[in-house]
Amino acid sequence: METTKKHMTTTDKDIVTIFTDGACSGNPGPGGYGAILKYGKITKEISGCEKETTNNRMEMMAVIQALRQLKRPCKVLVITDSSYVIKGITQWIKGWIKHNWMTSQKKPVLNRDLWEILLQMNQYHHIEWKWIKGHQGQIENERCDELARNKIRDCI
Repeated sequence: METTKKHMTTTDKDIVTIFTDGACSGNPGPGGYGAILKYGKITKEISGCEKETTNNRMEMMAVIQALRQLKRPCKVLVITDSSYVIKGITQWIKGWIKHNWMTSQKKPVLNRDLWEILLQMNQYHHIEWKWIKGHQGQIENERCDELARNKIRDCI
């Protein structure tokens, strides 16, 4: 498992744990996202959809919409099966910014609008990013996948 950014322990009682997943029927096509937020004994599920999108955008929207639920700066542990989100926010984004939002192949960064939002949120909250392998029976990851896939039907 990959964890990055500021060091926190998951036993910290003041931490908000967020699980996320995105899905798409076709890529591009109708897509959905799902997220679970946990804080102490409180659990909240959110989901949404877009009629024409990509899987990567839905993975990002899951995190963005979950973070938008927080009313103040928080310590957050984001757990996702999206390598794109994890690597983008912890590794690639510094180079993209340095090179005026261009990739190493000299092409414009895809989903720049969402990366800019995620970057602001990453600076507002104290976030630890953790990657898990998807579809391996992790209860919250499976539930987020279910939420995302169910929402796709709302957009078809």
